[in-house]
Amino acid sequence: MKRLAYLAMSAAVLGGAVFWAVTSPKMVDPKLFAGLEPDLAHGEVVFTAAGCASCHMAPGAEGAAKLQLVGGQEFASDFGTFLAPNISPDPVHGIGGWGVLDLANAIMMGVSPDGAHYFPALPYWSYERMEPQDVVDLHAYLMTLPPVATPSQPHKVGFPFNIRRMLGGWKFLNMRPEYVVDGQLSDAEARGRYIAEALAHCGECHTPRDPLGGLKLGSWLSGAPNPTGQGKIPNITPGALTWSEDEIVEYLTSGFTPEFDSVGGHMAHVVENMARLPEEDRRAVAAYLKKVAAVQ
Repeated sequence: MKRLAYLAMSAAVLGGAVFWAVTSPKMVDPKLFAGLEPDLAHGEVVFTAAGCASCHMAPGAEGAAKLQLVGGQEFASDFGTFLAPNISPDPVHGIGGWGVLDLANAIMMGVSPDGAHYFPALPYWSYERMEPQDVVDLHAYLMTLPPVATPSQPHKVGFPFNIRRMLGGWKFLNMRPEYVVDGQLSDAEARGRYIAEALAHCGECHTPRDPLGGLKLGSWLSGAPNPTGQGKIPNITPGALTWSEDEIVEYLTSGFTPEFDSVGGHMAHVVENMARLPEEDRRAVAAYLKKVAAVQ
């Protein structure tokens, strides 16, 4: 009996050590960002492509108010409702005290400056693929926006999903730096992949999830239930999306489909962002979508 108790205790200690190691926050390599000088103009492009204002502006904000990144928008999920935080450069309630590495760890690794896991409502699964230079440029641009001294609101997430340490296990199961679409790509297709899989995080909405909230990569961009419970986010893989590349570009520019329907819901913000990018970026996204594996 003593031996069994010893073995059980040893197994518990070992299991606890493994759990602690697996769920520990992982940080970016600071060397990747050393010596990089910011480009403010390009930082605005990254900001726009990544849709930062679309999620972090106040609910219903219009015009210049969209650049006041006070947060407060609600995002429903099967695990609770997440509220976008204040990411304005306010030093107390926003991210005004963050350096480049703080931002990099947050958006690429899902780790706060104090070492806590962020919920994957922040799409760090996608942003992990961001180029270090783009993070440096984004940080510089964010710091030029108006500071707003409004506290972030708490998420509406209950037990056990509010145990942030468990998110380390979610990351262990789901985080991967590789692109979903691989193989030989043209320069335009590779640029489109970077925009769609990293910056614009298209897969976060257009790909179905498993019971733990991980993306089902075998069904990449094949559509998913709308977290609000209203309708379905469409399948945009070849075959299901029959539009030509020119028609995709037009949709991402004007918001009108070939059938003269107009974009709605949160996708309207996506189109607004895409329309502000250079046309070659929209064409790159269209070219990428033609390379995605078809899922019926």
